[in-house]
Amino acid sequence: MTGASDGAETERAPERAPEPAPVRCPILHVDMDAFYASVMIRDRPELQHVPVVVGGGHRGVVLSANYPARAYGIRSGMSGTEAQRLCPGAITVPPDFSVLTPVSKAIMETFRTVTPVVEVTSLDEAFLDVRGAVRLFGPPEAIAERIRATIRAEHGIACSVGIAASVSVAKLASRQAKPDGVRVISPDRFVAEVHPLDVGVLYGVGEATRQRLHRIGLITVGDVATFSREQLRQMLGRHLGGHLHALVWGLDRTELVPGGAGVFGFGEGEPEGSMGAQHTLAIDLRDRAALRRELLRLTARVVARVRGAGRRGRTVTVTVRFTDFTTVQRSRTLPEPTDITQEVYATAVPLLEGLLDDRCPRPVAVRLVGVRVEGLRHRRPGDGRQLALGERDPGWSDADRAVDRATDRFGHAAVRRASLL
Repeated sequence: MTGASDGAETERAPERAPEPAPVRCPILHVDMDAFYASVMIRDRPELQHVPVVVGGGHRGVVLSANYPARAYGIRSGMSGTEAQRLCPGAITVPPDFSVLTPVSKAIMETFRTVTPVVEVTSLDEAFLDVRGAVRLFGPPEAIAERIRATIRAEHGIACSVGIAASVSVAKLASRQAKPDGVRVISPDRFVAEVHPLDVGVLYGVGEATRQRLHRIGLITVGDVATFSREQLRQMLGRHLGGHLHALVWGLDRTELVPGGAGVFGFGEGEPEGSMGAQHTLAIDLRDRAALRRELLRLTARVVARVRGAGRRGRTVTVTVRFTDFTTVQRSRTLPEPTDITQEVYATAVPLLEGLLDDRCPRPVAVRLVGVRVEGLRHRRPGDGRQLALGERDPGWSDADRAVDRATDRFGHAAVRRASLL
């Protein structure tokens, strides 16, 4: 036993560093400002201060417009014809994805130097979870400024960053930060700052849903928040009502899917871990049977590519763009990954029907349909759905591979589903 005599040193337990406080707003949404236009004109000083539109054309849509063009009311997703009407003097520049795609990939790599948890949603935006990066880089606000400075220095373009505790609120914050800013909406300020706003500011609430809510007297986010989840489901349908209830309280998704992509971007580069296809229809369609056939055609093409890459996917996403240029999407995650066309199509059809039903009682014609298979992983020997006791194998996998062999040898027109003839 050691005494505490004069001059004797007592042993002390090593001090432990205090645990870091939880990060209250760990989700960043980083969105390039007028990305397509900014990249296409960054080396053309004569276009910096005049209205510039990227994309457009016959039945085409505006991919981007710089801020002088936006002053005329031109917005992404607008038809090229409408943009020309609003600003006849605007300079139209075609998108060059041989330039845009490498810049996008470099920006995404910049994000990954900060955190591995990066969920890419298009060529020019992504969500980042930085809760694991604060010890190295400081609080989320400092991380946001670091990212913005790096992108400006390396690529000569600006971005805006929203910071919040959930995906939808971070997206809203980045919109409010534009152009070239940072905005934080913390949970304790959410009600005060968001509830007075028009319900159309919520992420995922398009113009059609906004008008539908306005017609029944729900003008602001706070108006919607006065109703319970069940009341909103009764008023608006189970899916939309439940989704809106989460949005108006900022209680939507807080976990990201690294590398995933939940929306369709433009261009040749595909978001990581997914394969998809979309098609702008030759004529606008209301006929659901015709839309299901188009969905089947796209699904067959996408899933054939998935099989050709030796992969299987678990999440199916369907996107629809209506003639009013509202773009909506819906996803479903399967219990097990698949590379079978029929299984993906059987999942996609109810998603399509749900998107169309959401537009009732005033349905709008459709101008674009898309389907994407996400959560891809490499196919391993023995992969496949386990059949239930007594269940017969329908043989879809064998049929798909027979079709693949035929089309590889004789071309895509060699074998078609009867409903597509």
